[in-house]
Amino acid sequence: MDIIQRIQYVLESESKAIQSIEVTSTFEDVVNLLMSCRCKLLTTGMGKAGIIANKFAVTLSSTGTPAIYVHPGEAAHGDLGVVSEGDCLVAFSTSGKTREVIEMLELAEHLGLGKVVGITSHAESELRKHCDIILEMGVIEEPCPLGLTPSASIAVMNAIADAITLALMELKGITKHQYGLRHHGGYLGRVARLDNE
Repeated sequence: MDIIQRIQYVLESESKAIQSIEVTSTFEDVVNLLMSCRCKLLTTGMGKAGIIANKFAVTLSSTGTPAIYVHPGEAAHGDLGVVSEGDCLVAFSTSGKTREVIEMLELAEHLGLGKVVGITSHAESELRKHCDIILEMGVIEEPCPLGLTPSASIAVMNAIADAITLALMELKGITKHQYGLRHHGGYLGRVARLDNE
């Protein structure tokens, strides 16, 4: 492939992967679970999935659902202490076999961790054993020339996270004013304040 063909192929592959997400009632279950969580809402993931988990937490926070990202590697060195009884956690892992994530979930159970949502792809994912609800990413073919670099899978994770976030935001009836209180800086902050000045 030439450069233009490669770029088109990657964009088409990622778009196709997102379009292939099977939206079932499980998504509604997850939104209702996060809506009703009365303790802390935590997210986790390792590597590129961790970046999406972190982005999920900050986007949730800016849209009216406070959340905290916990790095599974740092959890082994004391950050697991953020977990308390009844907390809800959303774990991102395409393979569902990431050692640091599995270890974190196993140990968090001893601290009284509440409901766990897993976002994963592989059918043989070990993550599934530690989750109350699983959101299926579907079978994803990465457009990387080596078939290794996670791009389509990360696009799917990000799309799922955004869909959950915006559904929660709408369900909570977050207004521009409320959004602006959480996001007072930059262009978005100015736009959010326009109707309130």
